[in-house]
Amino acid sequence: MLYPLTFHPIFKERVWGGREIEKLFGKKSPTGKCIGESWEISDRPGDESVIANGTFAGKTLRWLMEKFPLELLGDAKPANGNRFPILCKILDAREKLSLQVHPPAHKAAELGGEPKTEMWFIADAAPGAELFVGLKCNLTRKDFEKKISDGSVAECFHRISVRAGDVMFLPSGRVHAIGAGLVIFEIQQNSDTTYRVFDWNRVGLDGKPRELHVKQSLASIDFNDFEPKLAEARFVADGKIQKRSLAKDSLFSVEAWELNSSANALLKPKQLQIIAAVTGQIEIKNESANVNLRAGEFCLVPAVLEKTEMVAKADSTLLRIEAN
Repeated sequence: MLYPLTFHPIFKERVWGGREIEKLFGKKSPTGKCIGESWEISDRPGDESVIANGTFAGKTLRWLMEKFPLELLGDAKPANGNRFPILCKILDAREKLSLQVHPPAHKAAELGGEPKTEMWFIADAAPGAELFVGLKCNLTRKDFEKKISDGSVAECFHRISVRAGDVMFLPSGRVHAIGAGLVIFEIQQNSDTTYRVFDWNRVGLDGKPRELHVKQSLASIDFNDFEPKLAEARFVADGKIQKRSLAKDSLFSVEAWELNSSANALLKPKQLQIIAAVTGQIEIKNESANVNLRAGEFCLVPAVLEKTEMVAKADSTLLRIEAN
């Protein structure tokens, strides 16, 4: 009964956002607004993705989780509240995001939040674009607290220049911020808890300074996390496909695949998978449905499906995401 599923994006206005998601991927978003996030697959309260194709068009991912949890997930573990385990977004940062951290699992409940491990795939980068990730070597908590008090905490962050195709893994507890001029595919566990350390002294969409969470941030930061590196960029040939492992975690695993036009591949059977087209065009098909994905679109392949094939309609790059 289930089939490869696509969803309508949920657009989020952000003070640091822009119009690049529409420009790059043709997603029609609300006019005149700075769109910072397009939530592509979401099962968050109040932000539940609506199915765009097939028999269940108009139903939500929440409805699917309630009606077909085993068929959808297979061996993958649901998030708290029996929610879908993965949240997929496209981010457009025209300005720097706040310097922030997500609480680690052993601290989240105590702080009233949820842990959040995530991965960034750089889809587009302006010249000179950079990430703020982890701490500079040998920096101490005392140094960090002093820099917060004098307004120079950004000096504590390790900065990395990035370009399209680069990848950064962000376990809970790793301080970070996205720099200006970046479009990013973000794959994360189902959580929306963020603690801001510093927000560049700017105001939010309401004209007021955005709330900071210094106490919670200090309780969450891994002060032994120094100068993390980007994921390795090594591809390995698998028939006509080039594959690159981007992340392997207890929560999710992600690979990048590069396919030449007309190359085809079978997806892993009986495994919950999400396919995100970064460039090109991909057809995903099985006995129940055919889905054409263009760049910037995502497809959820339920675990119950045994034989699902992908065919590249043009030279394409995609992310294959597994929930664990």
